[in-house]
Amino acid sequence: MIGIGGRRSSHIAAIVVAFAAWPDAAAARPAAAAVQADYGDQARDHAAILAMAGTFKVTFDMRETTPLVAGYTPYPAKISGGHELVRAIVDTPDHVVLQHLLVVADGNGKTMVIKHWRQDWTFQPAHVLTYVAPGRWTLRPVPEAERRGAWSQTVWQTDDSPRYGGIGRWRYDDGATRWTSDETRRPLARRDATRGVPYDHYLGTNRHVLTPNGWVHEQDNAKIGSKDGRPATFVHEYVVNSYVPARDFPVAAAEDYWAKTHDYWAIVRAEWDAAIARDGGLALGEVADSGSVTGHQLMLLADDIVHGDATTAAASEEARDLIRGATRR
Repeated sequence: MIGIGGRRSSHIAAIVVAFAAWPDAAAARPAAAAVQADYGDQARDHAAILAMAGTFKVTFDMRETTPLVAGYTPYPAKISGGHELVRAIVDTPDHVVLQHLLVVADGNGKTMVIKHWRQDWTFQPAHVLTYVAPGRWTLRPVPEAERRGAWSQTVWQTDDSPRYGGIGRWRYDDGATRWTSDETRRPLARRDATRGVPYDHYLGTNRHVLTPNGWVHEQDNAKIGSKDGRPATFVHEYVVNSYVPARDFPVAAAEDYWAKTHDYWAIVRAEWDAAIARDGGLALGEVADSGSVTGHQLMLLADDIVHGDATTAAASEEARDLIRGATRR
């Protein structure tokens, strides 16, 4: 027994010596002062945002992945696409607005231009417009530490009513250019809102990444509703929307649409901004097919301008009345 204990003691002593000789982990790490977070370069971030403007072949790839409620069957993957013109309609060092214009064929050999989603980027914002409940958005104050070096991204519906907002930092670690949002609550997209799903909102994270050939918009979504009177996450979803530079589509049709309607849409945006500023947020009815109670009519007014059936002034006045009526408390 003594011999065995002696050998054990010698073995333990050898381990102690070996550990003593091992380089100290803290000493092996670079000094804290030498480790710099790779974010906060406003000019570099601004250039990354503008890199998402252009003309693109777009693929929308949406896949429910992991069911989290017994008996729930993930919906089949949905892949669609088209072409988009993405224009920087506002461009200042600390604020960029990118308007997406979707160009598709209508099935009868005609080209359709659909004013698509809009993304607003603001450097070190004091507030972020966030979705908090069905038909309700609020301006969330952003603490100084959270907004330092960060950009908010606010996403808007086709009629320029709000969808969701988040905040994050552009980073350049490991050779990638990416922006990742905080986790944000979002209303259902049309693909889900129109088919009677058991969930009523998403909790998701956005990631925008520049690639060697364009850029991608990735989403990680938890689809949340109620089951047996309690909140429940029914399924996770992964979305990859890819934008590859292209010009083999009727770019001129999108340019023509915007040339005819940009003044109208500027007035619409200003009216939404005024309503949000007035109330510190927004209360607005949601509609499955068009996103909001104003969606269908505001889009038709723009079409009337395009087709010469209404002047910009007349359509804009009608739009103001529509928005004020829908947001009046």
